[in-house]
Amino acid sequence: MIAPLKLTLKSPQETATFAARLGARLCAGDIILLEGAIGSGKTHFARALVQSVLIVPEDVPSPTFTLVQVYDTRIGEVWHSDLYRLSAVEEIEELGLIEAFDTSICLVEWPDKLGPLSPSTALLIRFTADPDDQDTRHLELRWSDPKWAATLEGIA
Repeated sequence: MIAPLKLTLKSPQETATFAARLGARLCAGDIILLEGAIGSGKTHFARALVQSVLIVPEDVPSPTFTLVQVYDTRIGEVWHSDLYRLSAVEEIEELGLIEAFDTSICLVEWPDKLGPLSPSTALLIRFTADPDDQDTRHLELRWSDPKWAATLEGIA
């Protein structure tokens, strides 16, 4: 694991801008795991990333109840999943998410639910809300696949 990259984003707009800049560099097979407490900014980040790559603007709802939302975008198929409500690893396999890891761009909220299915090539972004400023988010990015250093160069 490479030493983490730490970012402080001082507003929802800064978070959305970072998400869009990252989204512009993604391609099929890229997986981003989004960790953090409820309200830490995971869904805001994912929504902004998806909206930034859509061909035709559309609503990007949280997949909390649907578990997975799939979008056709100008950079390929994007899967946005929220695993919060899952209770067993077998449920993840039923969603088709594991196959999507190879062919699509995947944004996964609550990635701890993946357990042993967690892909080693993923970028992990841990979100923390600032206790003194409701708009500020602290992000810690971790990865082991060297491709992420090149992907993140100049945008983080």
